[in-house]
Amino acid sequence: MMMRRLRLAFVMVLMIMVVMHSASTVVEGCSASDREALLDFKASLNEPYLGIFSTWSGDDCCSNWYGINCDPTNHRVADINLRGESEDPIFLKAGRSGRMTGSISPSICKLDRLTTLIIADWKGISGEIPGCITSSLPSLRVLDLVGNRLSGHIPPSIGNLRKVTVFNLADNDLSGELPASIVQMSSLMHLDLRNNRISGQIPSDIGKLTMLSRVLLGRNQITGPIPNSIATIYRLADLDLSMNRISGWIPEQLGRMPVLSTINLDCNSIGGQIPASLLSNTGLGILNLSRNGLEGSIPDVFGPKTYFMALDLSYNSLKGKIPTTLLGANFIGHLDLSHNHLCGPIPIGEPFEHLEASSFDYNDCLCGNPLRTC
Repeated sequence: MMMRRLRLAFVMVLMIMVVMHSASTVVEGCSASDREALLDFKASLNEPYLGIFSTWSGDDCCSNWYGINCDPTNHRVADINLRGESEDPIFLKAGRSGRMTGSISPSICKLDRLTTLIIADWKGISGEIPGCITSSLPSLRVLDLVGNRLSGHIPPSIGNLRKVTVFNLADNDLSGELPASIVQMSSLMHLDLRNNRISGQIPSDIGKLTMLSRVLLGRNQITGPIPNSIATIYRLADLDLSMNRISGWIPEQLGRMPVLSTINLDCNSIGGQIPASLLSNTGLGILNLSRNGLEGSIPDVFGPKTYFMALDLSYNSLKGKIPTTLLGANFIGHLDLSHNHLCGPIPIGEPFEHLEASSFDYNDCLCGNPLRTC
């Protein structure tokens, strides 16, 4: 009798262990609501060449759906990473980059645990950016929609996305002004809105974005001055405001920024003089001030720590002589002083020995190698 009870107890314990093991090995799929939202998102797009959406089948959108990653702790969709230019095997096999048409469905906003939204370089996706993104995706950290044909305005409440570190809408057809709320994106590190039709002025309090390392706003229709507060962004390394309609003067404080290495202000309507601090900043490696209305002389402030890979001051109204302190610079790669009102002899020695005549053409009375003799 005792042995029978022991056997029964052993069987019961074994059955409990089997049940517990089975329960622990069940793999949860993605939530039904996330799957439905993804399928609605897919329905608004057409990708005829690579077949990436053919992988979007089955009940578990967390498993082998191209470009989709889920949080392993709650099985909610966390990342959408769809790039039209990639070294992924699916692109290498097709031997081409991607092209996708259609629009971004507001159903994307139902994925309320999303941290990364990348729909980039598909060239044909049009329509507007769903406004609900700014209110329904509180965990979003990367918003990258570069290289499409998106139109309309940047959502005015974009400042709600205070966890976003990368905000890239470059190479689209967006218009309207920069939303004032953009300065509330307190975690923003990378801002790229190049090559759109964005107008209006840069917010005067853009300096509130203290985490920024790149501000890339070139090839738009931005007007007004360069805000002084930009110079308070300590981490800023790359500033591109080229090919806009910016006026006013260059803030002298820009030359005192410790991390700034690239400034592109070309093709604007900037006047005044070149701040001496800009040319004496030993951290700057690329400075393009060409095609503006800059006046006065070139500050003679170069020294042994000067290291410019590119220095372009062409197409301005600069007068006077070429600074002789350029001879003591550590390195000057590309130098363009053409189309100004400079006069006098071109200094003899490096960096002038390796420059061509095109670097000095169309000035009032420059002379010496590589131009005519003085």
